[in-house]
Amino acid sequence: MSGARWRRHRLDQGGVIEFEEDERLADLIFRFNPAKGSCCSRPPWDTPPSFLQMRSSELASWKLYYWLSNTVAPPLLPLNFQEPNAHCSSSKKRPRLLAGLVLNASHRFRYSLDLKKEEVTEQIRKNFGAHGQIIRATALFREAVKIVIPGAKSPSGGYEIRSEQLAVLVRNQDFSAVQEYGGVDGLSYMLKTNLDKGVLGDDAELSHRRKKFGANTYPRKKGRSFFSFLWEACQDLTLVILIVAAVISFVLGIKTEGIDEGWYDGGSIAFAVVLVILVKAVSDYKQSLQFQNLNEKKQNIPLEVMRGGRRIQVSIFDIVVGDVVPLKIGDQVPADGILISGHSIAVDESGLTGESKIVCKDQKGPFLMSGCKVADGYGTMLVTAVGINTEWGLLMSNISEDNIEETPLQVRLNGVATLIGVGGLIVAALVLSVLMIRYFTGHTVNPDGSVQFVRGQSSLKSAINGLVKILTVAVTIVVVAVPEGLPLAVTLALAYSMQKMMADKALVRRLSSCETMGSATTICSDKTGTLTLNQMTIVEAHVGGRKLLNPEKIEDLSSSVHSLLVEGIAQNTTGNVFEPEDGEPVEVTGSPTEKAILSWGVKLGMKFGDVRSRSTILHVSPFNSVNKRGGVAVLSGSEVHLHWKGAAEIVLASCTSMMDSEGQLVGMTEDKMDAFKKCIEDMTSVSLRCVAFAYSLYDMKNVPGEEARGNWMLPDNNLVLLGIVGMKDPCRPGVRDAVEQCSRAGVKVRMVTGDNLQTAKAIALECRILQSEEEAIEPTIIEGQVFRAYSEKAREEIAEKITVMGRSSPNDKLLLVQALKKKGHVVAVTGDGTNDAPALNEADIGLSMGLMGTEVAKESSDIIILDDNFTSVVKVVRWGRSVSANIQKFIQFQLTVNVAALVINVVAAVSSGDVPLNAVELLWVNLIMDTLGALALATELPTDHLMKRLPVGQREPLITNVMWRNVVIQAVYQVTILLVLNFGGKSLLNLTNETQEHAAKVKNTFIFNTFVFCQIFNEFNARKPDEINIFDGVTKNGLFMGIVGMTFLLQILIIELLGKFTSTVRLSWKLWLTSMAIALLSWPLAFVGKFIPVPEIPLQDLCRGFFRRQKCEPEGLLSQHSAGDETCKPEEI
Repeated sequence: MSGARWRRHRLDQGGVIEFEEDERLADLIFRFNPAKGSCCSRPPWDTPPSFLQMRSSELASWKLYYWLSNTVAPPLLPLNFQEPNAHCSSSKKRPRLLAGLVLNASHRFRYSLDLKKEEVTEQIRKNFGAHGQIIRATALFREAVKIVIPGAKSPSGGYEIRSEQLAVLVRNQDFSAVQEYGGVDGLSYMLKTNLDKGVLGDDAELSHRRKKFGANTYPRKKGRSFFSFLWEACQDLTLVILIVAAVISFVLGIKTEGIDEGWYDGGSIAFAVVLVILVKAVSDYKQSLQFQNLNEKKQNIPLEVMRGGRRIQVSIFDIVVGDVVPLKIGDQVPADGILISGHSIAVDESGLTGESKIVCKDQKGPFLMSGCKVADGYGTMLVTAVGINTEWGLLMSNISEDNIEETPLQVRLNGVATLIGVGGLIVAALVLSVLMIRYFTGHTVNPDGSVQFVRGQSSLKSAINGLVKILTVAVTIVVVAVPEGLPLAVTLALAYSMQKMMADKALVRRLSSCETMGSATTICSDKTGTLTLNQMTIVEAHVGGRKLLNPEKIEDLSSSVHSLLVEGIAQNTTGNVFEPEDGEPVEVTGSPTEKAILSWGVKLGMKFGDVRSRSTILHVSPFNSVNKRGGVAVLSGSEVHLHWKGAAEIVLASCTSMMDSEGQLVGMTEDKMDAFKKCIEDMTSVSLRCVAFAYSLYDMKNVPGEEARGNWMLPDNNLVLLGIVGMKDPCRPGVRDAVEQCSRAGVKVRMVTGDNLQTAKAIALECRILQSEEEAIEPTIIEGQVFRAYSEKAREEIAEKITVMGRSSPNDKLLLVQALKKKGHVVAVTGDGTNDAPALNEADIGLSMGLMGTEVAKESSDIIILDDNFTSVVKVVRWGRSVSANIQKFIQFQLTVNVAALVINVVAAVSSGDVPLNAVELLWVNLIMDTLGALALATELPTDHLMKRLPVGQREPLITNVMWRNVVIQAVYQVTILLVLNFGGKSLLNLTNETQEHAAKVKNTFIFNTFVFCQIFNEFNARKPDEINIFDGVTKNGLFMGIVGMTFLLQILIIELLGKFTSTVRLSWKLWLTSMAIALLSWPLAFVGKFIPVPEIPLQDLCRGFFRRQKCEPEGLLSQHSAGDETCKPEEI
């Protein structure tokens, strides 16, 4: 537009404004801000069109401009002027609109450089008559807009700004651009948003906004595909060797026996290997999808938003551009936006910028970035960009969330698996050596009695075929020996537990917490909302120096008391009251405490909106858990009132006077102070939460200017007491039973609360955290400041004795956690506030509250309790113990299979040169043992039995003495039976009349069948390692019963129909029954075995002690050991 000229033409009747076609006048489109009554010019596009391309709304604006310039103050508009260089480059030297000059006093005469400031001011007064002309111009413009632009379309489908323009505002922190749009008021006008009431919020409008500006979601980086898991499974070296062996066997078989019969051996091995690979890949892929879904649930943050004047709770994914979002300390900023108003609001932007510095936000720096956390204060924001249009969305869209962390238990099991695998390799090498020696020395015979290899006579193909079979058996032993199912079992147990815990209102954020929670020895729980319902109601009130008979009626009190009280309630709050116009009940939102106080105010006749409009907030000192109080300075008429609200005894201590029922100030004498303290004590003794209201007058002259007001410390001394209220917050149903469950399980429940010690004591007695009044003595119950004053060593000694801590700060909670951990406790801590984050991080398990917890607390926690209920915490303990117990069940089952299969094949190989279980059979056993066994046992539901035993330490052996006893009993039985069958099976099974080859096949098939059934029945034994009734609750686990049934049916299918693939033959019904009867004997054997006592000292420690003893007394004399050798001390043996 450089050098562009323009002319004004008077409108004749029916005339129009005339412009040259090539002039770019779109840059001068009039923008009006009805909220502030200010005007500004701003091009809604990057390259303005010519005048002939201007839309009706723009032409109407120019008509309006012409009319104003000729009727309001024509002399003020020069015929030709240039924009100052300080303006944005895209609009240099463009003419300034008249209305912009009228309504922006600082710019009226900025282009008359030869006039002094005083002369400019005088000229303004002369031409406009100050405020009268401003009001007139505003009114004229509003009326004209209604007439000239009905139905006009704006540049972005109904909105006067595009998403691209909005996105760069916060991204570039472009304050000048915000000013050009007319500030936050101008943006709200363009986005058709009411800054007080938000958007209307109907489905059609929300859908339209998402269509124009995008949804508050971002494309997730794709997780691993199924084929990646398939490829990973194929990279197992042992399976690769088996595939190679299968190919060789396939080729040799076809050459030797022809295509019809020769492919069975190689094909069956290949099929078994492919089946193992597929099952493993499918299982891993499903777990990956499950963890991805859980990650999405973690990102689904509930938050409050203003829509249609109501403050409602929605998902963060439902936020749209134009939404007005209230923010408070601990919240996550849900999208990019501009601060509308705020009090002491500061934001932690380290997640995006990497700098840990807390950034204060105000009208000069109003930009709020998605993903940041509110570190202090509260306020409201206007959403300007969502989803992928924000920096946070771009960042998150490039992060893959399918990585599954490795938990401590998985790390330990990997070590166990490696150890067992090494043992399997040794056994496989031994079997390979023995079989090869026997084969090449002519000691290996066929089922018909013929020698397999005769030196100088056997062909090369025959020798290679024999070697391939031997190698296949050896490699298959390795496959069976390596417990690949252990990591799978842990993943399955964790995934299954996490899914079920969601149904029990617990969202796991860190996998390791599932395991750790099972070892918890103490739970430090909040009171409000966790042990109580968090549904507060005011049941007792003391106002004007006396107790109200009815807390909801104060008609007999003076109007000054009533006025000050409701002013303090309405202004000193972060809550909101919505009064529907259709006569529906009033809706109150906010924290439970705020809701109780606001509801009380409404019952007292408070009109929330009216009260707030009568005074203006100057500064806010937000409530925090350290000071236990919050204050606000308000300008009420010509007076400044400082209102304080908080813990009754703390606010009372700051009061030097009180206001009586007549509205007169009365000095706070010692007697009156004692009377109020007694009043508070009486209310707290019946578990009421006490809150006091006070105020003071403040000299207007001492109020800091707006620039310095951010650091203003509101005076909290010499206050006037207005009233004290007692709020009832009932104990949650079921909490007492939950506390007793924890006690039986060896988990100590401790209450840590910011409430008065007497209130905490009353609730603790009600919940049975304290058993009796006699227990309620120090240090069993203690105040935070007393505990804080002890030395570090003294705190460690006292911590274990503490049951209730009242008037505690977040730092006191942190000190308690640290002291308990140093004494060897596994500590779980609940928390909901931002200041609880250090304690949640320090604890072994951090439990944040899903309903009342801040986003900072949630991100610092390991598990989110979605319903804020203590009973859900106890359910988490049950599931944590269930994870460890299910893993141990699977280990016991797998060890039994491993020991039995390896011993049978080794003994048979050494003694006869042949093995009763071939490669395909072993692979089927491996499938039963690893994948199907893991699915069956890792998904057992937690039982009451788990909550009747003491917590198991995280460093306790994975394989207990009870498990070793069960493994030895079952393995010895299976090995004995199967070896007897292997060496005497022909006679025992009445197969002497059969041909030698057929008898051998029947015997081996019977051994294989019996071995598989032993594992099926032993799965029932593994369900209850230390319980007598192994069938208790078995029907509740449908997955277990389904897997057992499926394994049974597949075994029948393999024997009866797939004999050519598995080298088996059909069995008679008598042999089927005999096989199952032998396997069934494992049940009574397990029953009897559970009466065999086991030593309390773990087997590993016994063995370690034995070897130490041998080292320390080589000649049998313990007393002669070296005094300096720590490993030989008697107490460690």
